[in-house]
Amino acid sequence: MTTFTCLGGGHGLYQTLLACRRARAEHINAVVTVADDGGSSGRLRRELGMIPPGDLRMALSALMPDTDTGRLWRNTLQHRFQGNGAMAGHAVGNLLLAGLSEKAGGMQAALDVLTTWAGANGRVIPVCNEPLEIEADVAGLDDDPRVLRSVRGQVAVATTPGSVRRVRILPADPPVNSAAIAAVMNADVVTIGPGSWFSSVIPHLLMPDVVTALNETAAKVIVVLNLSPEAGETQGFTTERHIHLLSQHAPGLRVDHFLADSNVNTTPGERTHLQRTAQRVGGEITYTDVRTESANEAERNVHDPAKLAAALLALGGAS
Repeated sequence: MTTFTCLGGGHGLYQTLLACRRARAEHINAVVTVADDGGSSGRLRRELGMIPPGDLRMALSALMPDTDTGRLWRNTLQHRFQGNGAMAGHAVGNLLLAGLSEKAGGMQAALDVLTTWAGANGRVIPVCNEPLEIEADVAGLDDDPRVLRSVRGQVAVATTPGSVRRVRILPADPPVNSAAIAAVMNADVVTIGPGSWFSSVIPHLLMPDVVTALNETAAKVIVVLNLSPEAGETQGFTTERHIHLLSQHAPGLRVDHFLADSNVNTTPGERTHLQRTAQRVGGEITYTDVRTESANEAERNVHDPAKLAAALLALGGAS
């Protein structure tokens, strides 16, 4: 049996957590980014001054058991109110976490209470106990392509028409949730990604305490690479560029494995070059079929939980 700790946010983390459940993990920790400022999460963040709950809600939904009660919890947490009034667009889970966090004494306590109520298969942990902001240096927003403009906010960074060169978090050195550090240190396997590279993945690595824990843990550290560049944030980025960005933002980071989809068309020469890039952070790159099989192109751009589970177990040395 294996303990997984998964770092990320959004849909990428959701798929990874489904994979960990398919791997029959003994315990699963979801360490979640807290920089979202759009939609229902953004509204609650601005109005209540709270940690944005959306990515936390999604992670909790992924950990719900495959029982009638678990499926009811999952569907209820993810349900969004319709219409045009004040409630329109809010997810039930976001509102529930907002209320519980006020009554239980904070977001971590709220998540733990809701986990107990619903019988979720794991624990959801905000990486910080305060909301963060993402700020990026972006090229291509000026007539001179060499000029970098500052863009602030997760939504603004994710949708910028320019090319993101570097990101940082505000405040620059926030106190990390001690539960997140413990989850990394006590894991057998730690995953980073997939997901929005600049807004869900890299923000974790901008916190020195997180990088220190990743380097000191006895767990296998596995970076799950995206199946394709993401429109907006990483449009046109190569696999090599994705790996380089991790070492650029966290120069001391050490990684054991990079997991890439084998369906990506790369020449033997390109794979050799990628292997060298991975080795610069102490890791090696492995190619495995982890893509969902579907006639729908959008659905095919998603990691298949069963395939990803098998790959993580193989790289993590578990069975």
